[in-house]
Amino acid sequence: MDGERLFCDTALAARIERAEARFTGACSDAARARRGDTAGFARPLAGGVASFAEADSPFNKVIGLGFDGLPSDAALEQVEQAFGELGAPVQVELCQLADPSVGAFLTERGYRLESFENVLGRRLGDTTPGDGVRPTRDDELEPWLAMIADASAVADTEGVPSHEDFPRETLIHALRDMAGVRRYVAVRGGEFAGGASFRSTDGIAQFTGAATAPAHRRRGVQTALLRARLAAATAAGCDLAVVTTQPGSKSQQNVQRQGFDLLYARTILVKGTSATSSSGAESRQAS
Repeated sequence: MDGERLFCDTALAARIERAEARFTGACSDAARARRGDTAGFARPLAGGVASFAEADSPFNKVIGLGFDGLPSDAALEQVEQAFGELGAPVQVELCQLADPSVGAFLTERGYRLESFENVLGRRLGDTTPGDGVRPTRDDELEPWLAMIADASAVADTEGVPSHEDFPRETLIHALRDMAGVRRYVAVRGGEFAGGASFRSTDGIAQFTGAATAPAHRRRGVQTALLRARLAAATAAGCDLAVVTTQPGSKSQQNVQRQGFDLLYARTILVKGTSATSSSGAESRQAS
């Protein structure tokens, strides 16, 4: 990196938000495929996507708005009705660099500010893989899911508290439904110490979550997982890595130490009962 900082203009923000919308829609579709039904939806909305995967899922949200004009009143009313019929609030994750008129449009319709999250990124280049980290095997999926879910339950206590709180079974379903991700495990003393994943979308490596078992925290596990994914993303031909964290969290500090720059914040706007969903943030898992 040689000290080079990554500047995020509206074009780069639009690219990242489009990738996030594609990922959200794919995960929502995967949830329905897993269940074998058609409950829920993932529908285009003004350049973004409106998604409902299942009750309390982190993929219940609207994301990607603000780079392709305002949604029409009729289109947004249909989305609000669809969420309402499923007993869910509408949660919009709105990029700070989106057209400001979108935020004004939503607040005029009764959306309220719920929280924030940060999006960080870095250009990719030569990276030394982290020690003790390897891709998971097919027969390790279930223990990997269980370890991530259990570690995530012991949240990062630094920074702005997260507004999300997922039931364990729902979190495991969401981790299973992350479409197209590559999963990694960190091993210490012969046991799973942590895990992480990433997905490649249009040249962007989306870091889709990480967790460290409480007994192995403050041992460099998160750094090793970060470096392993950076190396793998470079080898996969990605030119950019992005990650979402809670503001001021330990996870944000960890990724900034690995060369990530703060690109923009997302504002979480909610209409209806209080939401529990968010993106694949790494902010709940301490290193």
